Amino acid sequence: MTMNLTLNNGVVMPALGFGVYQAAPEETVAAVTSALETGYRLIDTAAAYGNEREVGEAIRRSGVPREEVFIETKVWISDFGYDETLHTFEKATGKLGVDTLDLLILHQALPSRFDLTVGAYTALERLLADGRVRAIGVSNFMAAHLADLAAETSVVPAVNQIEVHPYFPQRAVQRADAAAGTLTQAWSPIGGITAYRPNGASAFEDETLIAIGAEHGKSPAQVMLRWHLQQGRSALPKSVRPARIAENFDVFDFELTAEQLAAIDALGTDVRRGPAPEDITLEAFGKEIPEA
Repeated sequence: MTMNLTLNNGVVMPALGFGVYQAAPEETVAAVTSALETGYRLIDTAAAYGNEREVGEAIRRSGVPREEVFIETKVWISDFGYDETLHTFEKATGKLGVDTLDLLILHQALPSRFDLTVGAYTALERLLADGRVRAIGVSNFMAAHLADLAAETSVVPAVNQIEVHPYFPQRAVQRADAAAGTLTQAWSPIGGITAYRPNGASAFEDETLIAIGAEHGKSPAQVMLRWHLQQGRSALPKSVRPARIAENFDVFDFELTAEQLAAIDALGTDVRRGPAPEDITLEAFGKEIPEA
């Protein structure tokens, strides 16, 4: 059993996906192959990850029909601008070995050059209108960024992929997403390498999550992923270990109670572990995305 979510343009997307952030190219083929064998049908990658080609190779090797795999990738800030982003689509599809993308999103807001951000998103709108992508969206956009984008574009983002986990729920951004009809998608949904409790301990050692998991025979990671799904988010766990990949997918046979959801909500802080979206600049974060 899996769960699907319907985006604001009617496109259906799996709620639980598989992420490949910081998966080395030499590990990516095996990891994505394992994920597809496990049952994942949403694969999330990005130009900046440097592993789009390996994601495509794994999908082709898997034998799973292309139309059954929801492919999501991202445009890096170095390729923002209208013409540049149209070309980025060609780079991405070339590496992935596909003709169309299911979801193409902007990786950051680039506040210091929002004109380039608008140009890039306008290119996404063109790709959507031309049928080259099935849905478009953004990543790491804060509420103000979403408002600024809406003032200069016409298509409401289908997805906003942001850092969300029990210790950093970003409720204000989630409210802004919901008000616009944009789905919140969580990167680092179970803490990962960037998110730990304020005292430095791993989320997997949290007594609240351990206790809730014990009531269901599930791990803290599974509890966190179920928390996302029951609150209507898409979540993108990442691992290169087959056992962990399978564990993260085994979250469809139990349900958290309202009290358990509230207990997880109570873990929230305002401590961000990823880079602050306001600090993203071309000077600090720009890098060339290879043609092939």
